[in-house]
Amino acid sequence: MQGQDAGRENDPRMHSVTDEELMLQVRDGAGETLGVLFDRYHAPLYNFYTKLTGDRTLSEDLVQEVFLRILRHRKTFRQGTPFRAWIYQIARNARIDHFRKTRPEVLFEPEMAPAVAPGDPAQQQQESELLHRALMELPEEKRELLVLCRFQELPYEEVARLVGCGVATVKVRIHRALIELRQVFHRLQAAPAGSAQRNARQNIPPRRLGHEV
Repeated sequence: MQGQDAGRENDPRMHSVTDEELMLQVRDGAGETLGVLFDRYHAPLYNFYTKLTGDRTLSEDLVQEVFLRILRHRKTFRQGTPFRAWIYQIARNARIDHFRKTRPEVLFEPEMAPAVAPGDPAQQQQESELLHRALMELPEEKRELLVLCRFQELPYEEVARLVGCGVATVKVRIHRALIELRQVFHRLQAAPAGSAQRNARQNIPPRRLGHEV
């Protein structure tokens, strides 16, 4: 079976197949095509989780949980449903369910830092850490919007569907979140070393949003 999966994933013809077509195949019993979707979405989902949690091990576990849920709930996928929006709804719910059980403790790791402009390596590293800590201090809803729009680069229309509001509202919330992120970043720059990291640990478990998949 593993040889079959690898063969399908490496088949050049699969590159032209849309996510929606692949998911319909999974829904109809061709479970091996889930491997192609895994290859396409593993890195984006992992990045999504690390930007929100700062925990690489947890992020990998949550990615695995997403694909387990896809397999478990494959029959709920409907033709015409945008797959990316569908999988990110599953990803959001998987994270929320996890934090229902355990209060998160956010630890900074350099790999989790958002990219900053090239410059002096030491200064770049310091600014990356501060930017990540500033992101982790934002309220849950604002942090998630920034990660979805700025780091995952989802279109406003998809984010609006995910969070259940209009595109104009998403744009306004993103604008306000960026302003707050900038304010927190500058505050952390002026704060004594160590205090910012302690604050970043005080992360509130998210509320469940959207319908169950």
